[in-house]
Amino acid sequence: MITTLNLSKVYRGNIQALRKVNLDIPGTGLFGLLGVNGAGKTTLIRILAGLLHPTAGQVRVLGNDVTTPQGRRAMQSALGYLPQEFGASPDLTGREFLDYIAVLKSVTEPAQRRRQVDETLELMRLADVADRRLKTYSGGMKRRLGIAQALLGEPRLLIVDEPTAGLDPEERVRFRNLLAEVAQRCAVILSTHIVEDIGQSCGEMAVLWQGAVLFSGAPSELVNRARGKVWTILRRGDERPNGGLVVISTRQASEGTRYRVLGEPDPGSQPIAAEPTLEDGYIWLMHQARNGSQDQRRLT
Repeated sequence: MITTLNLSKVYRGNIQALRKVNLDIPGTGLFGLLGVNGAGKTTLIRILAGLLHPTAGQVRVLGNDVTTPQGRRAMQSALGYLPQEFGASPDLTGREFLDYIAVLKSVTEPAQRRRQVDETLELMRLADVADRRLKTYSGGMKRRLGIAQALLGEPRLLIVDEPTAGLDPEERVRFRNLLAEVAQRCAVILSTHIVEDIGQSCGEMAVLWQGAVLFSGAPSELVNRARGKVWTILRRGDERPNGGLVVISTRQASEGTRYRVLGEPDPGSQPIAAEPTLEDGYIWLMHQARNGSQDQRRLT
């Protein structure tokens, strides 16, 4: 179990990256951390990984208090981490790079190290390119290599930050499936701003916005937040839906333009109720948060 209590982080210049974050993350399976760029996701996972000190609050990872040096060392020995920016020497082969990382992770016995490297290459579908130079790898291969290095040392927890950013749709699907496989052997925290990555992979999730937790629970619970708020409306000519509705999508049809919207449409617009998706739930949650923030600013 990973637990945070009133976790806050303030950077120099009084920049508040996290605001009293309270989370319980299961110690098994795949957990999604969703939010726009700048929501505080990277700050949170860097604290969980022991790379940043919180300004206030408590955080325990795998039973260790990571605000203490001994707790941080104990946690990091059981951690695999893929940062958003992952780099490796382009002149090494995939196998050479993983062998080097395994040594750094204290997998020093040659036979054990060879076994772990070979098993990880197979798991990440990299065995057939293991002896190619990294400068010849595609973006998807490099991302899989990043997961491979994080899995060396047989961690109990894997943290990955924006792993599918920049990948094409086919490679993103392949990568999500790999993470689901990995989640069968250790806990995985997936930080992303891509809603589909969460919906297709995670059993539990949280949404961050402006450093605070807006939602924590199952994806289906977030979907239900938008139930009764999603509609399709047909418009002819240049007329668009109004009345404070959030337009999710616009499609041209032979009879006019069909809009998928969130909100409370005028009955006179002949709205048709639609089944909500996780994206609808997320956008509705963010819409409410932004409106609440605007209302608060007006009050102050």
